Amino acid sequence: MSASATQRRRFNEESESDDSGILNERILLLVFESIKWDLRVLCLVSSVNHKLRAIAKRILWRKLCMFRAPRMVAALANGAPNGRIGGGWDALAKLMFFCSGCESTRHFKVSRPNPGHFTAASRFSKTSGRSFLAKKCRGDLLFISDPCEHPMGGEEDHLGIYRGVFRGFMRSKTRACLIGRQAAFDERVRCTYCGTRVWSMTAARLVPKSAARRLGSGDRRLEYFVCVNGHLHGACWLVPLSSDEEVCDDGDDDGGSEEDPDSDDTCRRQRVTNGSRSSLGGDVLGGGPMN
Repeated sequence: MSASATQRRRFNEESESDDSGILNERILLLVFESIKWDLRVLCLVSSVNHKLRAIAKRILWRKLCMFRAPRMVAALANGAPNGRIGGGWDALAKLMFFCSGCESTRHFKVSRPNPGHFTAASRFSKTSGRSFLAKKCRGDLLFISDPCEHPMGGEEDHLGIYRGVFRGFMRSKTRACLIGRQAAFDERVRCTYCGTRVWSMTAARLVPKSAARRLGSGDRRLEYFVCVNGHLHGACWLVPLSSDEEVCDDGDDDGGSEEDPDSDDTCRRQRVTNGSRSSLGGDVLGGGPMN
């Protein structure tokens, strides 16, 4: 090996062993605070090398989640051991910004697959989440996004794809109910966000009617899956709405909450623009595409 090659190797080893420059966590935090936790930059930084990826996994993804959805993150982390959440903060960050897409499953058929994509903005609500819980599981905390609308080519064919996350799923009543019913994992589906096995809530007969009403699906078919880490993803057929239509929040489905702006039982006027249903409350997340 030449002297110059030896020097380069020694320089690289010294650079990786110290805590200077971009590997300094305090500097990284200051940089990302100054750019308001830009999603695309964080993805690029975390893909540079294994050390930056480890720093991002341990610190930066959590900080991004806290910056973009502080109320939701505070609720999810409440009571979590050492501030950890199921699946990790990187999986939660992906769930916040990535629509899972949809393919045909045993209980839900689509004419063509819809690929996943990153969303410009999403809204999550724990009030909506209560509509997805069976009566015996209403003590669980679940955040659900508004459905991301995917036109399917016909005037009445509008596919809604949604996602969500449980707090402390390992200790949840929903998981206990799945275990008690000896529900089997769906071997053909994996969690979009952490890659683990999932239960079909349709197959387990744990989908309440209030879920369809909350989604704006009427009595049309829907399905969703929950993974072992408490990430939820699903799809439904949406009832077509006019350009200006009243949508009622049914207080009997969810109950009330002083913390949620959408937790009363009055009718709200919902505006539909450019094929997208407006949101009804919860943490709003914004962000650009991730590589």
